[in-house]
Amino acid sequence: MTVIPESPSEWVKSSFSGDGGINCLEVAATPHGVAVRESEVPGRVVVAEPAVFAGLLAAVRSGRIGGPLR
Repeated sequence: MTVIPESPSEWVKSSFSGDGGINCLEVAATPHGVAVRESEVPGRVVVAEPAVFAGLLAAVRSGRIGGPLR
C-alpha cells in the first residue's frame, strides 16, 4: 500500500507554476517513491520510483519530452 501525503505542506509546487496558479504540478516524497499530482485534480496521484522520476526529469530537461524548458 502506498501512503499518499495529505497535508498541502508536504507537496512542493513547480517553480514554473507561478504565484497563485491553479494549474500546477506538485511533487511529494513518499516511503515508496515520488508522488506527482496536478493541483486541479489533487486526488489523482501517480507514484514513481525515484530512479524512474529522475529519468523523467532528465528527459524533460533535455527536450526529449515536452520540448525544451525556458
